[in-house]
Amino acid sequence: MKYKLDIPYPSIQNLDVNQYYGQMMLSNLGGLHSEMNSVSLYNYNHVIMSEKWPELSHAMFEISIVEMHHLDIFAKMCFRLGVDPRLWDCQNDYLEYWSPGYNIYPCQIHTMLENAIMQEQNTISIYQHQMNCIDEPIIQDVLQRIIKDEEHHIQIFQHFLNEYLKKD
Repeated sequence: MKYKLDIPYPSIQNLDVNQYYGQMMLSNLGGLHSEMNSVSLYNYNHVIMSEKWPELSHAMFEISIVEMHHLDIFAKMCFRLGVDPRLWDCQNDYLEYWSPGYNIYPCQIHTMLENAIMQEQNTISIYQHQMNCIDEPIIQDVLQRIIKDEEHHIQIFQHFLNEYLKKD
């Protein structure tokens, strides 16, 4: 099973400094529905599912690596846009650091998968909103490419949820 699509990510090399857009992208690093949330949550899920359901554990681990790549892209994008790429969010000119408390940590497979699907759906909604607010084709292209990975992750999680429901 593939966890990342075989489509290249757009280059961010030609991004010009734009601190407003950079501050918007910070939420993708360390906000309430950020890539850091996905990395930490899926790693947690990987660990607690390793004995109960090894295939799901492996999928969570592999997807966390894809999310870590997204985190890296957004960090580099923020830096190129002229903002400090820490794990924080900028809302109304107030910077707040990311917290593991942003995540919900269900331990039942059914709830865990529903939570993962909801996390991906929230992320897609945020990225679509950002695409509508940002008048920069490079950022729009990056967001659109990452959305494709997130949609793919929903399909994977839905597959596991369907398998679990068959067994239940």
